[in-house]
Amino acid sequence: MTRQDVDLLVIGSGIAGLSAALTAASRGREVVVVTKGSASESNTRYAQGGIAAPFQGSDSPDLHAADTVTAAAGLADPKMVGIMTSEAQEALQFLIDAGTAFDSDAGRLITSREGAHSLARVLHAGGDSTGHAIQSALVQAAIDAGVTVLERGLASKLLMDGGRVIGALFLFGHDGLEMSVAVHATRTLLATGGAGQMYARTTNPAIATADGPALAYRAGAELADLEFFQFHPTALALEGAPAFLISEAARGEGGILRDLEGRRFMPRYHRLAELAPRDVVARAIFTEMQRQTLPHVLLDLTELQGVRVRSRFPTISAFCDRYDIDVDRRPIPVSPAAHYFMGGIRTDAAGRTSLPGLFAAGEAACTGVHGANRLASNSLLEGVVFGRRAALAGDEAVEQVPQAGATGYHHYVEWHEAQVANDVKSANDRPSGTHSSLPPSDVRRKLQLLNWQHLGLRRDSRGLDLLSRELEGLIQAAETTAENQSLAATIETLNLLLISQLAARAAATRTESRGAHFRSDAPESSRDWLLRLAVSRGEWSRLPVGADRRELVAV
Repeated sequence: MTRQDVDLLVIGSGIAGLSAALTAASRGREVVVVTKGSASESNTRYAQGGIAAPFQGSDSPDLHAADTVTAAAGLADPKMVGIMTSEAQEALQFLIDAGTAFDSDAGRLITSREGAHSLARVLHAGGDSTGHAIQSALVQAAIDAGVTVLERGLASKLLMDGGRVIGALFLFGHDGLEMSVAVHATRTLLATGGAGQMYARTTNPAIATADGPALAYRAGAELADLEFFQFHPTALALEGAPAFLISEAARGEGGILRDLEGRRFMPRYHRLAELAPRDVVARAIFTEMQRQTLPHVLLDLTELQGVRVRSRFPTISAFCDRYDIDVDRRPIPVSPAAHYFMGGIRTDAAGRTSLPGLFAAGEAACTGVHGANRLASNSLLEGVVFGRRAALAGDEAVEQVPQAGATGYHHYVEWHEAQVANDVKSANDRPSGTHSSLPPSDVRRKLQLLNWQHLGLRRDSRGLDLLSRELEGLIQAAETTAENQSLAATIETLNLLLISQLAARAAATRTESRGAHFRSDAPESSRDWLLRLAVSRGEWSRLPVGADRRELVAV
């Protein structure tokens, strides 16, 4: 095992992590970014829709904030939303300075409108390749700024000393062998992205395995809003094809949702029709599929007026071409898929978690800006704003990293793989009885199918109870394989199981329907539930919106 000491350790290489790394590096700090895939592989890379920023015409931060709060179904934190929208222009300039070339016409940035936005404020780069353009620019900017980027390192444990996070332990794979590396840091930022691999059908890449929230929870940090997982309404639904994201912008430009007989149905569900909030559109599609026993619905771009579909959506068009779908002449078969985790590690406005020394940003974090339903194209903005804030927080009060000692680094020198596996497992409630041993891949597939059925677009008490029982059995099955399987694969699977357990508990506790959380046995929203659910070390709390009962610790 080797060791490295740095000012800032960033775990994850998406927009939030790289924005923090660049900001810290610009202030002369030594920064190490560790990512479990390649530096270019993150949820950011797959973001098609764009980034929302109120910067021209009649738009304003207040109007953007109002749209965000409305979409969030009563649970957005107004203070955090205000910070995000008021700093949007600065965040946009940061991305431009880092090398992102947003689409423009005669020197003027082009904007488009997406669902639940009151006007056009979403910027794109390369049409529907916004995430890829931002990711590429930030990776190069980070390298140019002297940030050390370490690839293919899975964080297996946060290192603690006296209740403070002082870094993390990683597994690096090389020629089939897994090597442990400890990185000590003054600050540790979790920017590990989402948890889409909880579900059988997702737009997320394979790396989205809830690593950040699981790491934080096991260390004692507080998580919040775990019952809220956003399902994107339109992902490609074709046998043999992945659930490829079909951007919200396609409906923003005039795309129409139809059933298999060509009938438009969204006006029956919401006055904004195809431009309704995502939770409304996703449930409407799901309802139509169930009502008519359909395998999918259709997104029709063939009648878009004044829009050159192939130049506006080159990535979507090219992907559909691979499956013989000519978007100019044929509607795209679509259905909902798990897309964005609105819950995560609870933070304050500076990215601080409830543990000293630990910060979080991006999809792994829960700032409170998304509430029960994320407004389209706010995720990239949130990542930049709060990633940079985490890097800038409390410079004058940063404590020094404790020196290695009996309770510090030397404790981890004796670490070996079996101890890592046992520590990962200890955070889960162990069920009674025995279960057959299963490879992590089989456990994960069963987990994904169960979550899709019982923790998906429609939930009820009976299904959630069943899910909780089944998850307990899967945890034991996964634990029994730890000694014989890849440790990294086992850790990822146990991360998914842990966060699934907590999300199921939160969904069972919230006995109402709100935003992305829909209970068929409690279909109405209740004023009694204008509260947020948080959990730490198995203890659950109900928090007033915008007025947390527990203070987050100082830096």
